[in-house]
Amino acid sequence: MTLILNESDWAELCEQAPKPNPGNGIPDGFEIQGVPEHLGRGYSCELELLPSVWVGWSDEKFYQDFTIKVPLHEHLVQCTVVLSGLEHSQEYPTFGGSRGYLSGSGVSPSYAMHHQRSQRLINVHIHLRPEVFAEFYSDLAGSNDTFLKLLLKQEDWKVSFFPPVTQESRQLAQQILQSPFCGLTQRLYLQSKVFDLLSLQLEPILADQRLTSLAPGRKPDTVARIYHAKEILLSRLEQPPSFLELAQRVGVSDRTLRRGFRELFGTTVVGYLTQQRMKQAEQLLREGHYTVAEIANWVGYSHLGHFAAGFKRQFGISPSECLAGKTGSKHLVSVLG
Repeated sequence: MTLILNESDWAELCEQAPKPNPGNGIPDGFEIQGVPEHLGRGYSCELELLPSVWVGWSDEKFYQDFTIKVPLHEHLVQCTVVLSGLEHSQEYPTFGGSRGYLSGSGVSPSYAMHHQRSQRLINVHIHLRPEVFAEFYSDLAGSNDTFLKLLLKQEDWKVSFFPPVTQESRQLAQQILQSPFCGLTQRLYLQSKVFDLLSLQLEPILADQRLTSLAPGRKPDTVARIYHAKEILLSRLEQPPSFLELAQRVGVSDRTLRRGFRELFGTTVVGYLTQQRMKQAEQLLREGHYTVAEIANWVGYSHLGHFAAGFKRQFGISPSECLAGKTGSKHLVSVLG
C-alpha cells in the first residue's frame, strides 16, 4: 500500500531528517533539506540568487512508494529540468528525460505528487516572481503580449508547458548542479546559467506560431482562455469536465472553445484529451513500475480493450509491447503537449 502524506507531514519529517554535509557538492549559502531516513536518502537545496529569484536542485532516491498531497496554493513562475528519473502527479503529465516543465504564475490547484522507490530523481528548478519574469522576458527575441498575458496571472489558474529538453539545456542544468566556484563568483556564475537555461526553455514555446500568429478576430484574451481550458484538461485527465462545463469555466462559448482548440492545437477537445491520456500512459508504461490495467485506470479508462485499441492507434504498438520496451512508429511529439 502506498504511503500518503499531506504537505505538513512531509515538511515535519524533513525538518527532523539529518542534514547532509555541505561539503558534499553543495555550495555555500544554500538552504539544505535532507530526506527522511526511513523513506530514502539524498537532499534538496535552494538559494535566493537575486531578489525574488530562486535556484535549487534535488538529488533523492526513495526506498518505498509514497505520495505527498499538496493543497491549492499561490504559484510563482517555475522552470524545471529533470536530469534523472521522472516526475508525475495528478496536476500535470509525467515529465523528465525528453520533456521539461515551465509554468506561469497564478493559482495552482491541489494535487498529489507521486514518488517511486528505487528511482533516483535529480532535478534543477528555478522560481521567479512574475514582475521579475516580465522584466527578463521583455528582452527576449519573440516575446509577445499574448504569451505574457497567458503566463502571468494572479487569481486565475496557472498555465504550464512541457518544452523539449535539449542536450544544451541538460548541459546548462548540469553546470548549475556542479558549480565550480564559491562566494560572489559562484553567485555571478549561477545567475548567468539560470537565465540562459530559462531562455533556452522558452525558445520552442515562443517559436510556436499558435502563440504569435492569431487567427483573424482572435483576441489575446480569448487565446489565454483556450490555453486555460487546455490546462484544466491536463489537470483532470482521469475525470475531465464536460465540454459545456469546460467552456463555462474559462468564460467562452462552446463554439469559441471548439474553434479555438482546432486553430491552436489542430484537434478537437476530445481528440486532445485522448492524445494526452495516451502520452501519459506511454510514459508510465516505459517506467515499468505498473501493469497495463493499472495505467489504463489511472488515465481514465475502465475498459482495457478500449484503452489498448486507442493506444495502438496513436503509437502503432500495443500497451504490452510498450511495457516490454518496443518503440512505436507513430510516436507524437508536441512542444506544448
